[in-house]
Amino acid sequence: MANRAGMRMRSRQQYRTMARMQRRRSFIQDRTGARQDFQPAGAGEEPPAEAGGGGGGDYTAELERLAQLRDDGVITDADFEAKKKQVLGI
Repeated sequence: MANRAGMRMRSRQQYRTMARMQRRRSFIQDRTGARQDFQPAGAGEEPPAEAGGGGGGDYTAELERLAQLRDDGVITDADFEAKKKQVLGI
């Protein structure tokens, strides 16, 4: 009986550890922009803006979206500036 309880406790602890590691990994991927498959709620608007925009308007929609994320506190000013330079090709 004690072995069974011990095994259950270890399994529960392993699950919690793995869940904590996954949350950390997701957080870091979100902060670095590495997660492309699952986007935050506000980023779901990006594909229609790119698909419907002309050649010159793509970067303005992207910069507006990035500015909104910065204003909401999702990304830092440094992240915004780095991405702005990347979008503008500077």
